Amino acid sequence: ARRSLASPVVSGVLCPCGSPHGSPAESGGGGGSAGSCGRSLCEASEQDRRLRALFQKLDVNRDGALCIHDLAVGLGRLGLHRTELDLRKIVKAGDKDLDGQLDFEEFVHYLQDHEKKLRLVFKSLDKKNDGRIDAQEIVQSLRDLGVKISEQQAEKILKSMDKNGTMTIDWNEWRDYHLLHPVENIPEIILYWKHSTIFDVGENLTVPDEFTVEERQTGMWWRHLVAGGGAGAVSRTCTAPLDRLKVLMQVHASRSNNMCIIGGFTQMIREGGPRSLWRGNGINVLKIAPESAIKFMAYEQIKRFIGTDQEMLRIHERLLAGSLAGAIAQSSIYPMEVLKTRMALRKTGQYSGMLDCAKNILAKEGMAAFYKGYIPNMLGIIPYAGIDLAVYETLKNTWLQRYAVNSADPGVFVLLACGTISSTCGQLASYPLALVRTRMQAQASVEGAPEVTMRGLFKHILKTEGAFGLYRGLAPNFMKVIPAVSISYVVYENLKMTLGVDSR
Repeated sequence: ARRSLASPVVSGVLCPCGSPHGSPAESGGGGGSAGSCGRSLCEASEQDRRLRALFQKLDVNRDGALCIHDLAVGLGRLGLHRTELDLRKIVKAGDKDLDGQLDFEEFVHYLQDHEKKLRLVFKSLDKKNDGRIDAQEIVQSLRDLGVKISEQQAEKILKSMDKNGTMTIDWNEWRDYHLLHPVENIPEIILYWKHSTIFDVGENLTVPDEFTVEERQTGMWWRHLVAGGGAGAVSRTCTAPLDRLKVLMQVHASRSNNMCIIGGFTQMIREGGPRSLWRGNGINVLKIAPESAIKFMAYEQIKRFIGTDQEMLRIHERLLAGSLAGAIAQSSIYPMEVLKTRMALRKTGQYSGMLDCAKNILAKEGMAAFYKGYIPNMLGIIPYAGIDLAVYETLKNTWLQRYAVNSADPGVFVLLACGTISSTCGQLASYPLALVRTRMQAQASVEGAPEVTMRGLFKHILKTEGAFGLYRGLAPNFMKVIPAVSISYVVYENLKMTLGVDSR
């Protein structure tokens, strides 16, 4: 028989029948009466003794409460190694009096509640309804979520939980392994690997994230979107100086006017003071909410039009639905994109605010000015979204194939690395279109500037500056990716906890 990864102390905490708490009332006053599973129910005193024994083993500093340090050391001694994030989730889930630790009653309540969730997940995975999970069922469950894994990889996951070498997991093995682990749902892959909701690099062209059935039914989806919007607002504000420098370099830099990063910042501060570094950020933050909401609603409607029987779309279906949803959202808020560019390029005192800028554009250039650069913007959605999604899914599946054993949680570093790489690749592919869009949006910011078309602008840039001219401003754009991704992730996680988003 294989050696269990869970300590015998943990294995014996709960009744083998799966009852989280045996009591005289439940057993009719006798310890030998049969439960629904056909086994004898545990007596309350024996149950209490086992729970207290586990609690005492975990209570390293003997103060009658379990803090994160206690859990880390205590579980390590029992052969259960958890990350600090996992331990924080355990404490947060059970900490009713919000003192940052678990007393004995809170610990017992957490185990009972957690075990109920584990049983629900076990039943959902047990597709054959035979009380056991095998490799084929794990493969099928992941495939339903759009994640392809080999049977060998599924067997690797099984081996980590299988105590008796049968290559199947029964309820007791499942429960014992996951009892003191906060991840108890394979749909957690969707939650852990959320991409467009979490990462905001200033361009909202990514394919929307999938949400599980549970997230939709419980209303958690809107909390994720709100957390993502808040994270985007903070991230964009923190990286706004780099974004404004990028816009200035895209519009004004040339062979004869070669702007560098330090020179660009110096020029902005000299012209309008330190506050001028954030010009255009207000409208950039304001457009997050309508764009995200429209994109999400459009994505859900397009999924219904596609008419797939699968709860989770396949990659090419996600790309199609995501690109169309992105096009609808961008069309709806595009005037705000033009305003953002004009506000970023304005001189000191040129406009008193966003409304004044909009009135000026409408009066001098007409309604059509609010859609300048619309075509290259729409064309840029497909390479950006397609490459970002393809690279992210490839990196995600590679990690799941090679390194995922008992959890879909990639850890912060892997998640940030995958998000940064995929966003960078998407931006690189669509950058020439983004540059042309910005120049077209900025046309009338220079009085007397000739009206140009997308094709004419491409030809002009290639003729006067060469291919390099299509990548002006790329350096500050890439400089903001890592801080933007990092800030949006940290803020997203904190807002998610504040909004009470369950990690199941």
